[in-house]
Amino acid sequence: MKTITDKSIQADRSWEKIIMQYNRPDLIKSIWQLLNTFIPYAGLWFLMYLSLQYSYWITLLLSLPAAGLLVRLFIIFHDCGHGSFFRSKKANDYIGKLIGIFVFTPYSQWHFSHRVHHATAGNLDKRGVGDVWTLTVDEYLGRSKKERFLYRMYRHPLVMFVFGSVFMILYKNRFAHKQMNRSERLNLYATNSGVLVVAVLMSLLIGVKAYLLIQIPVVLIAHIAGIWLFYIQHQFEDVTWDRNQRWDYKEAAISGSSYLKLPAVLQWFTGNIGFHHVHHLSSRIPNYNLARCHYENAMFKEIKPITLYSSLRTLPLRLWDESSRKLISFRSVTALQQKAVLSDSLNG
Repeated sequence: MKTITDKSIQADRSWEKIIMQYNRPDLIKSIWQLLNTFIPYAGLWFLMYLSLQYSYWITLLLSLPAAGLLVRLFIIFHDCGHGSFFRSKKANDYIGKLIGIFVFTPYSQWHFSHRVHHATAGNLDKRGVGDVWTLTVDEYLGRSKKERFLYRMYRHPLVMFVFGSVFMILYKNRFAHKQMNRSERLNLYATNSGVLVVAVLMSLLIGVKAYLLIQIPVVLIAHIAGIWLFYIQHQFEDVTWDRNQRWDYKEAAISGSSYLKLPAVLQWFTGNIGFHHVHHLSSRIPNYNLARCHYENAMFKEIKPITLYSSLRTLPLRLWDESSRKLISFRSVTALQQKAVLSDSLNG
């Protein structure tokens, strides 16, 4: 079970000083990370273009590391929004908005909902912004058949990861809504314009067909991987959720965010975001400092990691049971209902 003695952590505030030691962006490391991500990404694009002359299967094979690099670019984009990639706010915003064009995501809109997510993660009374739609058992049972069906469809892996990615690319990140302020709208329009300009220039350079054959699988695979990462960060067997009166930011970070231990190559492609418990303790830690913060401090030693294999066990867990304080499956809810009916019949 993923646990840590939260009361002892809260009693000993020295951990805050420990965390602050890692809240310092390193200009050389940040620039190097941009170079070792952008340059290989551009190189893979060129190789994918050349591969179209031989076999599209080769192109699709090359799209896997290219998508991985796009995920890594998104992590840099993510750090810029937290103000953790550069010390300068202007530098963070400029680079973040530029990367937003390549990852098909408007910087201002995405980071508004992401900031809300950081302030409310694990809070049952403040769900709904920047998170994965999660109902409690009682909420689910109180819904109509149609609403239950829609929720079950939403939580289906094919819908969430594949159709959800298409929805994000073509709709969610392309159109403004009433809740956006002027700055968010302008950035959305600028991002869409940038995406269009890049698409037109690349199409003129290599042809529309070649551009689409390369861009579509790369962006789609990267979004699927990104949604899966976001899902596993707060949807796992031993996650902790609380009502507002009991919710605590630090406890939510430690017990409500996962430690996803990936193979070294995947950890590199995902920018150490698997150390999500550290990231939620302090979003000002640059991604290249997350692993070091975890391994150098005893306060994280008790946390049980999630692996690629064990992460698959989280997929059936779709409802929060407030009585057992666990995520459970739809099948478990059915079993609980049958048990309740049997108990009532025996008592009756």
